[in-house]
Amino acid sequence: MGANRRYFRAVTQSLANQPAVDLAPTQPAVWARGLVRKFGKMTAVDEVDLSILPGEFYGLLGQNGAGKTTTIKCIVGLLRPSAGTVGIGEFDTWHSPTEVKSRIGVLPEEFNLYERLTGAELLDFTAAMHGLDRAEAQKRRNELLEMLDLKGAGSKLIGDYSRGMRKKVALGAAIIHRPPVLFLDEPFEGVDAVSARLIRNLLQQAAAGGTTIVFSSHEMHLVEKLCTRIGIMVDGRLTIEETPEGLCRLTGKETVEDAFIAAVGGEGVDQLSWYETSSD
Repeated sequence: MGANRRYFRAVTQSLANQPAVDLAPTQPAVWARGLVRKFGKMTAVDEVDLSILPGEFYGLLGQNGAGKTTTIKCIVGLLRPSAGTVGIGEFDTWHSPTEVKSRIGVLPEEFNLYERLTGAELLDFTAAMHGLDRAEAQKRRNELLEMLDLKGAGSKLIGDYSRGMRKKVALGAAIIHRPPVLFLDEPFEGVDAVSARLIRNLLQQAAAGGTTIVFSSHEMHLVEKLCTRIGIMVDGRLTIEETPEGLCRLTGKETVEDAFIAAVGGEGVDQLSWYETSSD
């Protein structure tokens, strides 16, 4: 763990010392206006207006099927909106895709990686795509592999990685160019406790350095610990935006988990009348 901590400090210092692309201070870092996304007759995202300020750690929450992943995909350019506009800073995602993609890092819930590349090759390739010079790219790659406990796997094909290893190398690829905005959809799913702590520390360091983070997760204890503001989606609509403390006050609950369940109307029957321990 001592080595991991040393490399964590090294990688965060290295990333912090590199110039990031500035977003205009008068612009929200992430925005959506009247966003609608339909799949046939089904409306997955319904008139969502979103404005996330630079430096916010924003938790986008909802039950399965609420529309949060579809919202993120529309904003980052993976799904074209059926109506409305979305963007990063002063750039519309669909009018200025190159400018937007240079300013974001994305860790989607379901990610497809180049399985015939090694972990190191994937990071090198991603760095080259973002214009990093070879020496700086190699430095960041080595630090990321060490910090994410992938140094021994860096020369192995991604096709042989476990799901947790894939998640970590995909996160490395998302941050290697130090984007001013990060989108993370379930970043802790399938990741062991040690790696989860390293990832959490890295995200906290990034947020402290001014990176805007949009974070979707079902891990409510992490949402409560990390997020500065929370948006809750229900049936494709953004119904509540509050700080974690404000959400608890609004719902009269003590924890974000209980507040979230109350906000989405999840306080129903939680026992089966017929599933009881037999007295015989």
